[in-house]
Amino acid sequence: MSPENLANRIIVALDVPDGDTALQWVEHLPDVRWWKVGLELFTAAGVPIIRELKRREKSVFLDLKYHDIPQTVQRACQVVADLGVDFLTLHASAGSLTLTQAQHTVAHRSLKLLAVTLLTSISSEQFTREFHSHLRLDEYILHWARLAQQAGLAGVVCSPQEVGMLKRTLGSDFLCVCPGIRWQTAAASDDQNRTCTPQAALAAGADYLVIGRPILQADQPQRVWQELMALCP
Repeated sequence: MSPENLANRIIVALDVPDGDTALQWVEHLPDVRWWKVGLELFTAAGVPIIRELKRREKSVFLDLKYHDIPQTVQRACQVVADLGVDFLTLHASAGSLTLTQAQHTVAHRSLKLLAVTLLTSISSEQFTREFHSHLRLDEYILHWARLAQQAGLAGVVCSPQEVGMLKRTLGSDFLCVCPGIRWQTAAASDDQNRTCTPQAALAAGADYLVIGRPILQADQPQRVWQELMALCP
């Protein structure tokens, strides 16, 4: 895979406390095309940070994980689509009606909806202890991913460990966007439990990798970005 193609599949998470810091990172890493705006940054900087990223012709993954009644999520998706956002997350567990109505709202727009199946911070032990599901962890994830696909969503956010199963079951066109990416020179997994190296995630079939702390907390972020391009030939 060429660095050009790989750069189109790496989403750098702007997990920073304010808009000024976010834009400093965008300027510091000009080769990054995809940026993730999550709860912290959106709460601090709001819609203006989205508009500024789009003004700079960046692709935006808005990771707000909507989980609400159908009409509320539907209206929020309409607003996000009007902003030109590229990816938006919803919790699959909001249910089929919420997912279906949200997808109907953006059906003719460029915005792609992604369902969150199970947060990558949740370990298999925690799942067993707290979720009281009769399903195994992988079965649970597949259940919600299948529901999202039936609702017409573009794909899911999942851990790299589940990509192979989802691709085999739901098809190669169903997008798998994977956080929890770590490699040897990166920091510890922190609060991520179901992690994987970028090479293994891509080999499993991941369409996009979401990487934040291993880049933003590095001593030389630009060098880490270049090393990441070289990690996945």
